[in-house]
Amino acid sequence: MKAAYFYAPNHMNVEEVAEPTIRDDEMLIRIRAASICGTDMRIFKYGHFKISEGQRRVLGHEIAGEIVQVGRLVEGFHEGMRVTATPNIGCGRCEFCRDGYNNMCPDYEAFGISIDGGFQECMRVPNIAIKGGNIFPIPDQVGFEEAALTEPLSCCYSALRSVHTSHNDVVLVIGAGPIGAMHVMLNRIAGAKKIMAADIRQDRLDKIREFGADVTINSSTTDLKEAVMQETSGRGADVVITAVSVPDIQAQAVELLATHGRVNFFAGLGKNARVPIDTNRVHYRGLHLVGTTGSTNSDYFKCLTLVAERRVDLKKLASATSPLAEINQAFDYAASGEGLKTVITSE
Repeated sequence: MKAAYFYAPNHMNVEEVAEPTIRDDEMLIRIRAASICGTDMRIFKYGHFKISEGQRRVLGHEIAGEIVQVGRLVEGFHEGMRVTATPNIGCGRCEFCRDGYNNMCPDYEAFGISIDGGFQECMRVPNIAIKGGNIFPIPDQVGFEEAALTEPLSCCYSALRSVHTSHNDVVLVIGAGPIGAMHVMLNRIAGAKKIMAADIRQDRLDKIREFGADVTINSSTTDLKEAVMQETSGRGADVVITAVSVPDIQAQAVELLATHGRVNFFAGLGKNARVPIDTNRVHYRGLHLVGTTGSTNSDYFKCLTLVAERRVDLKKLASATSPLAEINQAFDYAASGEGLKTVITSE
């Protein structure tokens, strides 16, 4: 079978390798769709602390496929079942895992990081992922590409829960890429009365209206704060979500909030980045500053339901598909920002 191995920053090869063998308590999935995430591109460019120098790894954690082999000790799954997965596998013992936050486990394992992921034709699923509840049957009405895209959607859903968007809120999403589009869709479902989207690329702003943005702001030609204040009669946004990795945007987000406003710092920054925050404004306006990373298994299950019920349309996010053999070209396309999500599909 084919597998794309990451060896070092900017070095990934597609190779012919033997199909993985499984133990009696494991399963084997034939990957049908695996979308490229911003995390995949960061690992490709900079590496990851869980991938040691000299070690090779198959990236890819937004995955969907069908089971081709089930170990005799595995219950609840069968050959031919269409499945998808959450990437972060908790230890099951720490306080976070016991509270249901597998994404916050300090001793986590993860597909595409510490375990070979979805950029290969067949993926071994270790028992820890089966026991951890990381494998989900795909509803009949959901396609493989949609199922793969449910993982980033669930991360956005986790952010939505943190800001408690309601029917009386004006929401600003900064960043009009695929993640921004998912934030827009989810805040629309939550009932936001107005959703603004800001970016420096007009092509992305034009596209994000299809996902439910009421107002778009090109911050390369328009002062963002002035535009937000104009759209909100001077009170600011009730919810701001920063879906771009720009320190200045995180600092400005606090300035854009209305009294009792909430901001979610969704996009992470480099570990050495420091952001100046006006804590006096936070204090006197009663602001809430939160951050979320990844998603829980519960978030993922809820998002699969949203997709199955056709309350969000993930199909139009998949702007390009590519066979595994052309994964390096697919990464180049994803990095260009020309489209939204790039999906590696089975040949």
